[in-house]
Amino acid sequence: MSARAASPFATRTVLLIVLFGALTFLALLYAIGAGETGPRGNDGRAHAAANGLNGYSGLAKLAELEGFDVTLSRSKGQYTTASLLVLTPPQYMVDAEEFSEILEKRQYMGPTLVILPKWYATRLPQKLPDEVKGKVKKGWVRLMEASSPTWTAYLPEPYAFESTEHNTKGKPLVWSGMGISGALPDKNSLAAVPTVAQDILVEDAEGGVLALEVLGEDGSDFYDNSWPVTFIVEPDLVNNYGLAKSANAALAVELIRHTSYDDELPIVFDLTLNGFGGTTNLLTLAFQPPFLAATLCFILALFVIGWRAFRRFGAAAAQGPAIAYGKRQLVTNGAGLILRARRFNLLAEPYIALSARRLAHQLGLTRPDPAAIDAALAARLTDELPFTHRAKAMRRAHSQSDILRAADALKELERKLTT
Repeated sequence: MSARAASPFATRTVLLIVLFGALTFLALLYAIGAGETGPRGNDGRAHAAANGLNGYSGLAKLAELEGFDVTLSRSKGQYTTASLLVLTPPQYMVDAEEFSEILEKRQYMGPTLVILPKWYATRLPQKLPDEVKGKVKKGWVRLMEASSPTWTAYLPEPYAFESTEHNTKGKPLVWSGMGISGALPDKNSLAAVPTVAQDILVEDAEGGVLALEVLGEDGSDFYDNSWPVTFIVEPDLVNNYGLAKSANAALAVELIRHTSYDDELPIVFDLTLNGFGGTTNLLTLAFQPPFLAATLCFILALFVIGWRAFRRFGAAAAQGPAIAYGKRQLVTNGAGLILRARRFNLLAEPYIALSARRLAHQLGLTRPDPAAIDAALAARLTDELPFTHRAKAMRRAHSQSDILRAADALKELERKLTT
């Protein structure tokens, strides 16, 4: 007989638990949809999510204030976007062949702006003087050394060029280009040696090329049909360090407008080259074929389960345990498992060992040695088959009846010793 047991939880408690779980699940969905599933990106490196001197968060904010639609991308799928793609490759983590594939893939897709790396930067130490400790913000860095990237020379034509580094050992160099002039924020600067397939956009007072545009040779297919690719060789023109100067900020806007042909295309700042690449957003993927059908079934199942839970009549029926307690029931369950699995051959050795221990105890032996048991049985039961002979018959038995017959023969020795 089953009895109705009172629910251990109050209705209000259950409702609060369900409500809390639902709100937590919705918060999880929001975090997945908003891309809040990993580090935010303000890690002190040179990319559009970093606030350090070498970062480009200021450039992204400036473009947004100028009316551009700005997106920070963590997906390699944006390599084929028709928007203006801003690439900020790191100093050491660039494979020239892989980067070349990105540029060649975008040849007929859309404009590209490449900002080359320059600075080796480290995070500020945790122990700082009290007068400056409260002013330091997350993501700030200390610029250590400037170095020009060498992989630009290994790019395919017409993208390839060599870059050099220069230290004025005095005042920062003055630059001019795009109808604007200004000064670099630091005495260390990078410059390029352009080829005939590249047009100079910005140069310094000593003739060093700070920004160039890849056009291709006159009359080539690249020249006639490809989207523009602009290389900013000196990143201090547009990074957070350089944008402290108004002239640099004006130049950054002009470079963006020039590269996008003044169409004011949306701007996508890539973060994947800096290690923030990821797969397609999980929430978005769940609502796309072929996963859409499974998602709809899952949502429907949630509604059905919820409705069933709140419409159930009465308390749950209290039932007895599925398995009874006790040694007899344990043995019965074990025997039933062996019968169901039909693994009778596994019974022979355990039963022989058990019989040997019982016979040794009855015969007063200290160890259940088969030879010793045979010798003791020969003295007590002279006309009976020895223990080892009966054990061998048990091992040879395969069918259920043979196993029972052999086991009974071993048990017979125990019965005769007790009489």
